[in-house]
Amino acid sequence: MFGIGPLELVVIAIVAVLLFGPDRLPEFVRTAGRLLRQGRQLVNNAQNDLRNELGPEFADLDVRDLNPRSFVRKHLLDGIDDDFDDKPVSSMADTPERLPAGQRPPYDPEST
Repeated sequence: MFGIGPLELVVIAIVAVLLFGPDRLPEFVRTAGRLLRQGRQLVNNAQNDLRNELGPEFADLDVRDLNPRSFVRKHLLDGIDDDFDDKPVSSMADTPERLPAGQRPPYDPEST
């Protein structure tokens, strides 16, 4: 949960009790819960409005897919791994032969 461990959660609870006091702490927790619930409702309404406005073609739209990192991973990089899964590396035609130890690779002065 937010990268917070159990020890950090206990420290936050102790600081909250000291900061707000035991009398006002339940009211503060209720207010924080209400704000969190309203925030979730706002996000869900925005997602539903977006889906309704885009039409039935985008009914399965996930807002997380609009993140550029996940978009690139999903649409560009997913097919790359599948190309090499069919055949073992040793049978690939593009694999060069290994040179014996101590032998220098061929050199073409016109290529550089």
